[in-house]
Amino acid sequence: MATLTPAGKAALLLLVAGGAFGAWRFMQMRGAGTGSTGSGTVTSSGTSGSGTGGGQTLPPSEPCENGVPIRLLGYAWNGHMGLHFANGGISSAKDSLMCKRGVNLTFGRQDMNDKLTEALVAFATALERGEKNPTAGAHFVTVMGDGSAAFLKGADDLLLRLGSEYRPKVIGTIGYSRGEDKFMGPAAWKTDPKLARGAVVAGVIRDGDWNIAMKWMADNGLRSNPDDKTYDPDAINWVNTADYIEAGEKYITGYSEFRPVVKNGRPTGDRKKVTVQGVVTWTPGDVNVATKKGGLVSIVSTKEYDKQMPCTVIGIDKWCKGNRKSVESMLQAIYEGGAAVSKSESALMEGAAISAAAYKEQDADYWARYFKGVTEKDKTGASVDLGGSSANTLADAAKTFGLAPGSANTFAATYRQFGDIVVSQYPKIVPEYPPIEQVLDTSYVNNIVQRVGLSTVTAATPAPTPRPAGAPAPKREKLGDASYNIAFATGRAEFQQAAFTELGKLKENLLVSSSSKIEVHGHTDNVGDAGKNMQLSEARAFAVKSWLEKQAPVDFSGRIQVFSHGQTQPSVPNSTEAGRAKNRRVVIKIYSR
Repeated sequence: MATLTPAGKAALLLLVAGGAFGAWRFMQMRGAGTGSTGSGTVTSSGTSGSGTGGGQTLPPSEPCENGVPIRLLGYAWNGHMGLHFANGGISSAKDSLMCKRGVNLTFGRQDMNDKLTEALVAFATALERGEKNPTAGAHFVTVMGDGSAAFLKGADDLLLRLGSEYRPKVIGTIGYSRGEDKFMGPAAWKTDPKLARGAVVAGVIRDGDWNIAMKWMADNGLRSNPDDKTYDPDAINWVNTADYIEAGEKYITGYSEFRPVVKNGRPTGDRKKVTVQGVVTWTPGDVNVATKKGGLVSIVSTKEYDKQMPCTVIGIDKWCKGNRKSVESMLQAIYEGGAAVSKSESALMEGAAISAAAYKEQDADYWARYFKGVTEKDKTGASVDLGGSSANTLADAAKTFGLAPGSANTFAATYRQFGDIVVSQYPKIVPEYPPIEQVLDTSYVNNIVQRVGLSTVTAATPAPTPRPAGAPAPKREKLGDASYNIAFATGRAEFQQAAFTELGKLKENLLVSSSSKIEVHGHTDNVGDAGKNMQLSEARAFAVKSWLEKQAPVDFSGRIQVFSHGQTQPSVPNSTEAGRAKNRRVVIKIYSR
């Protein structure tokens, strides 16, 4: 077989990329079709497409002239708030944090994941041809962390054709969705999740908001019907939409269709008219649902699953390694911007004004309001939570990657958990995804941490404000209730080797919802003395608590309560060995704080 020249290899890659995009355009996570339609190259105005109208004109500012030119493409998302403030404009202003650190960054809006990948491919192709700082495509793109496994699968397959040094790598996280992405449904589903069986929900399948519903289902023992052309009365069913806005409109207009009925994937011969009852969406889709129709509440969102959706920065490995100083300078400026908007209202408003200009959507008041998150009345008069985001400081980034003392790598937990969900539901579309070790490089953030000092990073995040004496405890809402088959030595509270796989799954699941409270409930079968069984169930529950806290003190200390039930609450009769085995269990209940 003849060896391809660099030019031939690049041409082949572009041909493959063009053909491959159609096969994986299902990863249209954020607003595909409602925002940008450009090619993925940032234009002189800093945008790669337009919004639905509006936007804000920024006052003139002196441009950054001496910084290293860097282009970054991302969704219209409040997770970029720290970046926008640090940049001082769509392109870096002379007096901005970014320019002072020697970087001249231009931000472009791009809501379509195939275009984000196209930009990385164009950049890497030019880099392989010998350009030191390519002008094609973009140096970096941002995506949602819970969708990064699926995104990187598509991008990695394409870029590996240029060589392993051109792999896409996660080099930082710069913000979070903290409530704006959500699963909305009737209040009854929140009270009793089992009532959601047979429900019909509109949204973008395999989208980050779909992931929220999928995690909630797993936490509550519910199934998803992966076929959006059939109806399963024992599962949650999906109406697939082009984007998050259409998802809301399907509910608002009462969209209905006829579908064949299935049971566990097998046709029953019946047909049923189904109507959209719930939505997975994000701001402003949730705002539209509330103001135009109402009647839905937030079942669960990234407010509760607070580590699910980091704003994740991805670049080409070779360029990042060859330009380490610029990459670290860019990230450090963004983290300084994140600290500023987190503490200062004026900094937040400045970042929000740049957001409005960059996204060509709404105005500064809008982006600032929904960055903070609000509770408003919907059209029926019911209260509903809308919006909610945060900007990362260096401390936040260090904790996300497990670089702060006692912290776990919550990004890795998110990556694996939601990568596994997509593979399990759609194995023909996403049969696998790259191991986290191949796509994550924490050295850039770690180098900044080492320069600043670990003590500074650890101290950067304040402790939660204590509740005043006599004040009522906040109402806790149940998020999940699932049993884990954690194997213990007979009659003891010591783990068997087989237990550690299940404990690892439990840990990663709980890390994604690190703002939640956890209850560990220990149960036994009815063999032996009832009093000793009560003590044994308590000891086993404490063993789970201690293991989690030892694994990641920062993430678990103060979150876990233990309850012992002995043999008093069997889930099935103890009349058979199989039944007794099921009753020797640990149940995890998850509540909002």
